[in-house]
Amino acid sequence: MFYSLGKYILLLRLSFKKPEKFSVYWSEVMREMVSIGIGSLAIIAIISVFIGAATTIQVAFQLSGPLVPQSVAGTIARDSTILEFSPTISALVLAGRIGSSIASQIGTMRVTEQIDALEIMGVNAPGYLIAPKIIAGMTMVPILVVLSIVLGISGGYIACVVSGDISPADYVIGLREGFIPLTVRVAMVKAITFGFLITSICAYQGFYTSGGALEVGQSSTSGVVYSCVMILFADLVITRLML
Repeated sequence: MFYSLGKYILLLRLSFKKPEKFSVYWSEVMREMVSIGIGSLAIIAIISVFIGAATTIQVAFQLSGPLVPQSVAGTIARDSTILEFSPTISALVLAGRIGSSIASQIGTMRVTEQIDALEIMGVNAPGYLIAPKIIAGMTMVPILVVLSIVLGISGGYIACVVSGDISPADYVIGLREGFIPLTVRVAMVKAITFGFLITSICAYQGFYTSGGALEVGQSSTSGVVYSCVMILFADLVITRLML
């Protein structure tokens, strides 16, 4: 365990070693940002709208009663979406989409000796392959989380209009009542942390792949599993420290 942790830290140090040509790394960062951000828009949008709608309907059902104002459902849906659903569920989905891609891509380059060829040519392979992915992940995941929050709250509003369980006016009142800016800061800290964990862990699994196609698949699976576990652990730690 400690040996693997040491290799992980060493790989991160090599990844962020000062590059010789920033232009090459910059183009890689831009390419990864497009791949992570644009490529994940559809799945994040669909999940966020439906989760926001389902959450609002369930809250309305659980809090239905003459003594509970309907606006409470909007407040609970807002806070739960900002603090938990959008950052954590989005990160778990992105771990499956982005993480498996990163691990399989780097793992394939390792077993086909492309990484060895880069090192022979004097290229810092971890810096060229891993650092752009980590930077792009820490940049684009927060943007996707913000989009997820907006769409989740919008999905709740759509659910109010369609179902009629809560009037849209009461839902909007609940969204405005008692808003605490700290919740958004917590969500952004989670998003940045999750982006780092997904990209770095999956890159580590792919970089140290050995064997053939079967091992590449195993590295991809391990990267997704470890990323999901660490996302949930980091979610607990950040929530405990900041709230």
